[in-house]
Amino acid sequence: MDLLLPHARTSPAQLLTTAPRCQSLPAAVGNTPVLWIDEPFAKAGNGFWAKLEGANPGGMKDRPALHMIDCARRRGELAPGAMIVESTSGTLGLGLALAGIAYGHPVTLVTDPGMEPILHRLLAAYGARIELVSEPHPTGGWQEARRQRVAEVLADNPGAYCPDQYHNPDNVSAYSALAMELVAQLGRVDVLVCSVGTGGHSAGVSRVLREFCPDLRLVGVDTIGSTIFGQPARRRLMRGLGSSIYPRNVAYDSFDEVHWVAPRESVWASRALAATNFATGGWSVGAVALVAGWLARNAEPDTRIAAIFPDGPQRYYTTVFNDEYCQAHGLLDGPPPTDPAEISHPLAAEVTGWTRCHTVIDPAAGTR
Repeated sequence: MDLLLPHARTSPAQLLTTAPRCQSLPAAVGNTPVLWIDEPFAKAGNGFWAKLEGANPGGMKDRPALHMIDCARRRGELAPGAMIVESTSGTLGLGLALAGIAYGHPVTLVTDPGMEPILHRLLAAYGARIELVSEPHPTGGWQEARRQRVAEVLADNPGAYCPDQYHNPDNVSAYSALAMELVAQLGRVDVLVCSVGTGGHSAGVSRVLREFCPDLRLVGVDTIGSTIFGQPARRRLMRGLGSSIYPRNVAYDSFDEVHWVAPRESVWASRALAATNFATGGWSVGAVALVAGWLARNAEPDTRIAAIFPDGPQRYYTTVFNDEYCQAHGLLDGPPPTDPAEISHPLAAEVTGWTRCHTVIDPAAGTR
């Protein structure tokens, strides 16, 4: 007796998907969604568009990691199978681990004790070797200590390559595709809000967007204690934005204003995003959402604001979304932030909380 097989269903003609078929790992990067965000940051219908870069396999820095490595390979700076070495606080490390798998390179990442344990384990699972510096540099902090260790690893491994995300112009050009996605998704962008660390995505996205939107305003978001926009260097709790050096990729002339945000304010915004919009992230996402919401509340009607959310919440379960950690650092105290303070010049005062400034200087040159 023949077995009766279940009737095979034919695919309905109307069954469509926008999800791509990826024949290779790099093809899984990009084409991230934008999400409308209003309450609780602005009134309903008066919000901003968030570009959800956490939808990439590792986060926004998958884009520059793949691009920088591909460019180095094409120029002959990175030989087949040679080691990739870089300093990272996390997200670029994920991107370089991805690039190492995609292009067949061992990856060594230099970091410090501030890296979240979950991220350390993930990077090891992806095959990356972790070098941990034990002491901060006397003046340059953990960031400079990591960079010096990178130089030592490079010297010990002839042929190894460092992408040098802070100064490599390929880090900037890597974001052309992100800008073109925003043009396709939103048509017009009046205000772009970006966190600033290496300076890559704020420079790269704004440069291309201004070809289509010449009146674009660029708003940078930094953390207190960061030197990028001229503030004095201090110990920084927030990771993923800010710097204790002056990255050459920061396009100072492109910025219309800068906001500095404190850790408590970022935590409030990240948790508010999670509770109301589900889409959230860590320090950078919270800081950017806080600033973008304020801009939306104070903008002229029909102003189209785009904010770049660099990653998702996964690596922040032990920090931003951990009550014990936040209580230990005083991050759950005080009322929700509502408006920034304002200073006339970055050197006018040392900021300790959310502050904005219309004067943007290149602190290494002393000019705008």
